[in-house]
Amino acid sequence: MATFKYTAIDKTGKRISGTLSGADSSSVSQSLARRGLTPVSIAESGGGILDKLPFGPGKKKVKLTDLVIFTRQLATMIDAGVPLVRSLAALQAQTENPTFQKHIQEISHDLEGGVALADALEKHPQVFSTIYINMVRAGEAGGILDEILKKLATQQEKDARIRGKFKSALTYPVILLSITGIVFIVLMVVVMPKIGKIIQDLSGENAEMPKLTQVMLGISSFMTSKWYILLGGGFLAFTLFKRYTKTPKGRHRKDEMILKIPVISVIVKKVTIARFARIFASLMSAGVSVIETLEITAKALGNAVIEDELKAAAKAVANGQQLSIPLGESKIFPPIVSQMMAIGEETGQTDQILIKVADFYEEEVDATVDALSSILEPIMIVVMGGMVGLIAASVIGPISNLSNQI
Repeated sequence: MATFKYTAIDKTGKRISGTLSGADSSSVSQSLARRGLTPVSIAESGGGILDKLPFGPGKKKVKLTDLVIFTRQLATMIDAGVPLVRSLAALQAQTENPTFQKHIQEISHDLEGGVALADALEKHPQVFSTIYINMVRAGEAGGILDEILKKLATQQEKDARIRGKFKSALTYPVILLSITGIVFIVLMVVVMPKIGKIIQDLSGENAEMPKLTQVMLGISSFMTSKWYILLGGGFLAFTLFKRYTKTPKGRHRKDEMILKIPVISVIVKKVTIARFARIFASLMSAGVSVIETLEITAKALGNAVIEDELKAAAKAVANGQQLSIPLGESKIFPPIVSQMMAIGEETGQTDQILIKVADFYEEEVDATVDALSSILEPIMIVVMGGMVGLIAASVIGPISNLSNQI
C-alpha cells in the first residue's frame, strides 16, 4: 500500500486536502467518491528519508493482541453510551504502541470531520483488514456496532490462539533442525578436514579409504573451498523462489504443494475450515450478503487454491444455487461442512451453525497439533543423531582398517 496526497471538493464546494492509503490512485479516487468528495488531484507521497527506512520511526508493527484489546474496549465503551470520538481519544491515551496511537489519532480526526468509522478505518489497511472494515460498515448501517465489535474481538482472539498453537508446535522441531544444521556445518568445515588429514597421514597417500569416508571428505572439501558457491546459490534460489511465489501462478503452486504435504495439509485444512466458518458466520450475522461474504472470506484465508474454490462457489450462488451444493463438491471442505451449511440454509440459522462448526474444527486443530508435536520431536532427534552418526561412521571406518592392518 502506498500513501497518496489528494485535493478534493466536497458537496458544498469546499476544497479539502489530505493523505490516503491505497493500492493505486484509482482505489484512492474510489474511496474519495464513497465519501462524497470529487477528486481534483491525486499524487503519491514520497515521504521523508526516515519514512523509507525499514526500521525507522513509526515502523513498529501493530500486533494482533493490540487490535483485539482495542476492539474489545471500543465495543464496551460504545455499549456504555460513550461517544465514538471520546472513546477513541481514551483508547489512544492508554495504547502503548506509538504506531497504533498515530493510527487512532488519524481515525479520530477523520471522525471529527464527519467521516464514517468504516471509511476512516479503510485509510489504514496495514492495521485493519477488509473483513474488519466490512463488518464495521455493516454494524454502522444496522446500528449494532457494539455487537459487531464484540464478535470481531472474539474472532481475532480465536485466530490468534490457533496461530499461536501452530507456531508453538513447530518451534521445538525448528530449533532442533537448526541446531542439527549448524552442528553438521561445523563438523564438516572444521572437524572433518583435520580428521581427514590425520587419517591420510597415518594411512598414506595411496591408501584406499572406505566409500563413506571418501564421500564425506569430498563434501567437506567442497564446503570449505567452494563455500561462496553454496552461499550465492542458496541466496539466488531463495530470491527466485520468493519472487515466483509472489506471482499468481507461483502462489497457487506453492499453496497447492502445501495441501499435499502429509500431516501439515491436515492441519492447514482444519485451520482454514475453522477460520472460514467463523469469518463467514460473523459477516452473515452483520448482514453482509452471501456473495460478498464469500469474496471477502476467500481473500482472508491465505490459500490461493481454497480462494479459487470459494470464488467459484460465489459464482454458483450468483447463478441461483444454494452454497451447500458447491461446498459439497469441494475437494478441500469435508462433507460435514456442506451438510451443516444445508441445515443452516433450511432453518435460517447459518451463522449459529457455522459457529458450532468453527468450534468443532478448532478443537480438532488442537488435537492434531498436539499429535504433530509429539511425532516431530523424536523424528528431529533421530535426524540429528543420524547426521552426527554418519560423520562418526566415516571417521571410525578408516581407523578400524588401520587397527586391522596393525
